[in-house]
Amino acid sequence: MVRLLRWFLRWVLRPFVAAVLIVALIVLALRWVNPPVNYYQVSEWWRLGGLERDWVAMEEISPVMQRSVVAAEDANFCKHWGVDFEAIVQVIEDGSRRGASTITQQVAKNVFLWPDRSYVRKALEAGFAGAIELVWGKRRILEVYLNVAEFDEGVFGVEAASEHYFRVSASELSAAQAARLASILPDPKGRSASKPAPFVVKKANGVASGAATILKDGRAECFSEP
Repeated sequence: MVRLLRWFLRWVLRPFVAAVLIVALIVLALRWVNPPVNYYQVSEWWRLGGLERDWVAMEEISPVMQRSVVAAEDANFCKHWGVDFEAIVQVIEDGSRRGASTITQQVAKNVFLWPDRSYVRKALEAGFAGAIELVWGKRRILEVYLNVAEFDEGVFGVEAASEHYFRVSASELSAAQAARLASILPDPKGRSASKPAPFVVKKANGVASGAATILKDGRAECFSEP
């Protein structure tokens, strides 16, 4: 029994604790250090022969773009701690096929994990989301999300997307442009912000309204500039 316990400590518990500590240090470091290219970006770079990406600080992103992406992707962003259980319950009750992943979960997937729908990856995603919420804070989470999200084939981040679609910087985006960019995020390869289909136009109108409501009711306070 003692020998079995020693084996467990040496070959299972210690490596597990070491891996957790390493991951924790990486999560902590990314609170200040911008993440490098991720798994998906590398695969797209290899497939396409290059990427459009240009990291910008939160201060260089139009506030209306910040509110628009929250309105489109995670209206309860300021209320949850990584996983929005209310949204999950609502999806189940509605029988909807839409996802209930929060912005934090999407950051966890994009920065640390891989594009897959397995239960293992979803479990890891939830774990990373909790750690990110604890260490980074909402403003940093949204900054990273806006810089790693895919907006078109090979186009990553809001600065590259702004230039790609509208020939302006992310700081110069209008409310209408921001709403269109936010509206293509669920399907960036199948939708266009510069030549929007009727569905995108309709959704963008809703996003613009939602962004205005978020500003009015205070749900932007957790990520707005202090």
